[in-house]
Amino acid sequence: MSSTGRPAEVHLSIPADSAYIAVPRSVVGNLAARNDFTVDAIDDLRIAVDEACALLLPQAADGVLELVFAIDPPQLTVRTSAVVPNGWKPDTTSFGWTVLTALVESVVAETVDGRLTITVSASATASEKA
Repeated sequence: MSSTGRPAEVHLSIPADSAYIAVPRSVVGNLAARNDFTVDAIDDLRIAVDEACALLLPQAADGVLELVFAIDPPQLTVRTSAVVPNGWKPDTTSFGWTVLTALVESVVAETVDGRLTITVSASATASEKA
């Protein structure tokens, strides 16, 4: 949440190169910590963002991953997107997808105008109950 008490968004654009994946992992960790997520929930979110990036990384046709971190306490939502080849979708039966869905409350993948977005959401209050 911003200092004004309203929901906030952080936008990040990184090269689709594995050398830069530590950046969104650091951002989500910082945002989750500032919004009262447990240590375990922070680790889960970091891994989930890693997995979302890893799924899109080799498919990013324009060489860019876009991430939007939406903070609306207790909810934290991360939308990871990239322009992908026509018709490409993540394999929802893969090990990576299974890991991703096990780590957060919800995962959705959708394509609009050639851009695939993987949205993951978690709640600080849900992490307290775990």
